[in-house]
Amino acid sequence: MPDKRTSRLVVSVEHLVLGRAVRELRARRDLSQERLGFHSGLHRNYVGAIERGEINATFRTLLTLSSGLIIPLSELIRLYERRRPDHIPSETTRGERHA
Repeated sequence: MPDKRTSRLVVSVEHLVLGRAVRELRARRDLSQERLGFHSGLHRNYVGAIERGEINATFRTLLTLSSGLIIPLSELIRLYERRRPDHIPSETTRGERHA
């Protein structure tokens, strides 16, 4: 779906929230996209696209980013979960019923 502010393709709200989490962690470490890309072995444009929610990052890419940020992947996921809007159902609530 297009992001009305930038006219760019956003993969999903979840990807947008994940991207914002990456951006926040990068900013906390006072890293530019270029420096994070260098430390992660990713191009700065790719880091920017992740931060804008334009890319469906793979597990391996998330591991690479967390390594570049010098954090465990779980910290990135925790920040994503704290930033996720309440209206987005988690995997355990999507169409599943637990007794």
